[in-house]
Amino acid sequence: MPQQKDIVKIAIQMPGAYPQLIQLDQKKPLSAVIKEVCEKWNLSGPENYALQYADGVQTYITESNRVDIKNGSILRLTKGPGRCAEDLYKGIQNSDPGVCCESLKQLAAVSTDITFAQEFISRDGHSMLVQIVEDAQESNQQLQTKAMALLMALLQTAGVADRQDLFAFLEKKNLRQYIHKNIIHSSASVGDEMAHYLYVLQSVCLNHLEPRMRTPLDSFNPEQREALHSLRQAVFEMESEGSLSNERRRSLCAKEFKKLGFSNNSNPGQDLSRTPPGLLALDTMTYFASRYPDAYSRFVLENSSREDKHECPFARSSIQLTLILCEILRIGEQPSETGSNYHPIFFAQDKLLEELFCICIQLLNKTWKEMRATQEDFDKVMQVVREQITRTLSSKPTSLDLFKNKVNALNYSEILKLRQTERLHQEETLAPPVLELKERLKPELSELIRQQRLNRLCHGTLFRKISSRRRQDKLWYCRLSPNHKVLHYGDVEEETATPSIENLQEKIPVADIKALLIGKDCPHMKENKGKQTKEVLDLAFSITYDVEEYSLNFIASSRTDFCLWTDGLNVLLGKEMSSEAMRSELEILLSMEIKLRLLDLENVPIPDAAPPIPKPPSNFNFCYDFSQGEQ
Repeated sequence: MPQQKDIVKIAIQMPGAYPQLIQLDQKKPLSAVIKEVCEKWNLSGPENYALQYADGVQTYITESNRVDIKNGSILRLTKGPGRCAEDLYKGIQNSDPGVCCESLKQLAAVSTDITFAQEFISRDGHSMLVQIVEDAQESNQQLQTKAMALLMALLQTAGVADRQDLFAFLEKKNLRQYIHKNIIHSSASVGDEMAHYLYVLQSVCLNHLEPRMRTPLDSFNPEQREALHSLRQAVFEMESEGSLSNERRRSLCAKEFKKLGFSNNSNPGQDLSRTPPGLLALDTMTYFASRYPDAYSRFVLENSSREDKHECPFARSSIQLTLILCEILRIGEQPSETGSNYHPIFFAQDKLLEELFCICIQLLNKTWKEMRATQEDFDKVMQVVREQITRTLSSKPTSLDLFKNKVNALNYSEILKLRQTERLHQEETLAPPVLELKERLKPELSELIRQQRLNRLCHGTLFRKISSRRRQDKLWYCRLSPNHKVLHYGDVEEETATPSIENLQEKIPVADIKALLIGKDCPHMKENKGKQTKEVLDLAFSITYDVEEYSLNFIASSRTDFCLWTDGLNVLLGKEMSSEAMRSELEILLSMEIKLRLLDLENVPIPDAAPPIPKPPSNFNFCYDFSQGEQ
């Protein structure tokens, strides 16, 4: 008899069948529970079925996670992960694009489950997804994006061993290089969805370095100790080991480690005990010393020959620089669900962190000399270097050479100029008197924009009627009368000059317009619900008139025309303009007007409050009364 604590009361659903209410014995094998459930529903082949949560994250129930089932949980009997993986693997290989796309959609729903992911990977499903990414480049970008999404889901949900195998497979297939050449550098721009998956791939790959970043140096580990001493041996001439006593050898090593810039020269491993960056700092230093030995020797020898207070400590700088790069590249942070900030340079480089370090450690030495820094200025130099790296990466360089050229051009004097410009801009923007002046200027400049919108409506615009057959689309023209009281419109032939109002047969009095509708609220969008793309929805607007029984439907040719017309129609209806174009233009006009008005106050500090008004005089005897003089 099972104990009460091992019993969980749950419901099990299956489409087309009455739910079963059972008392789940947690000590009974899951396969036996599934067999009993299948027998009650007269289902054969219980080994092909599995249980998963019906609500929320629909995770498969396994022997390892069944302990999480609570009283009142609702489960669902569904295809087992193995059978599901097999069916979907066959589906994505189907020659019919529709079947393939549908299979990818179903994959998207289940690929976040680790149990399914393991089954799918074991069937070599990840290689099929990579093939779809490569083959669908020109033919079907939507298919390519879905395949990328599933690859990222598998990478994130796979176990440690499977993830290592996936990384090795993607490296073997040169996926990053393919993405760099055929997606980032393709003629079509990278969409928001694809940008997110590139960001996820970048995050997952860089997080591969997290264990090294979180591990401090172990002074008793022979490999780590040897790597540490290789830094010293790569730059300083070694005397014969046999001719040195232990004390002499320790003294010489301490002296050389000091020249290398370690704070604790008698036990340099202590400098690498801080995590992060931990062992990652040792990795970057040894990579620089072995990959660019001349640059490494020049850095160390140049600084060891300077005066003590002006030398740039290589080891201390390297440890801090590695930490800065980890923070900038967000190593150790899980990718967010909405992030899309990927670095194109990541897909062009096998060892991004190490190569960036090699460039930036030389930049650090250059900046140190430009700032004429001493040991007391260490933190200031590191702040400038962080800014140089961040500003350069924000420009999205697509290769290491581009990054190197840009970051070296951004010297200390350029950083100072940029800081000063930004500070002045911020001060002008945030000073209370300037904010008050802006508020006073807004009505006048808003009226200027309103008049421009009405003038544009008076000039008119050519619109295209969207039909099911694109080649037979008709053109029509709409314009506002000069007195702003009537909208005239009518069909026109292609390549027709601006038609006169007399040639436009139809008209709507502005007084009869009841409302302006945009996007999915438009009647012509509701009629074709599900068939219109987001681009078309963003350009659609309608006006309703005559007690909202009739509507005139528009689809603008560009976002600019959409903003101009919706703003103009809002002005006619006595409403506020609300487009992003209006807000941008108002900000530009305000900025220009403010700068013109503040020209005479250049280099003059603007107080936060107006000067106090002096008290009135005790008497006004000093005033001359002209009225009495005239009498």
